[in-house]
Amino acid sequence: MDDSIFPLELLSLARLLLDECRGRGLRIVTAESCTGGMVAGVLTEIAGSSDVVDRGFVTYSNRAKQALLGVPGDLIADVGAVSEPVARFMAEGALEASDAHIAVAVTGVAGPGGGSPMKPVGTVHFATARANGPIQHRMERFGDIGRGRIRLESVRVALEMMRERV
Repeated sequence: MDDSIFPLELLSLARLLLDECRGRGLRIVTAESCTGGMVAGVLTEIAGSSDVVDRGFVTYSNRAKQALLGVPGDLIADVGAVSEPVARFMAEGALEASDAHIAVAVTGVAGPGGGSPMKPVGTVHFATARANGPIQHRMERFGDIGRGRIRLESVRVALEMMRERV
């Protein structure tokens, strides 16, 4: 565990989530944009995670969100990729395109550029979906704390949100 690229806090959260899912026979899917696969990465850092992690989608481009997760292009054009509706569609699309029971989606502005007055750097939208359950959303404004920290904080929130759905 000493050689992991992830902080101990995230590894501990990932291990807890995996154990809780394993105990209930649940599988996980991720749909990630600004985190670039880091949520799936920290989960698969844990040996034996293959019985819980079904798959992960890294949908960094808007086109990928449309093609892989079914996010409507006109929705992205209307509200932007960094938005509650897009996060919700990403989570729902990931769940539908997998054999998982719980999905998490992350889309945001990690910086250092790309922010706007309405969506400044550090704005991240999260959504979780569970089979036969409501989609839950959360928005965080981490501030311009640096790209790496925004991404790691986003991973933490995603893991916490999935634990809430177990």
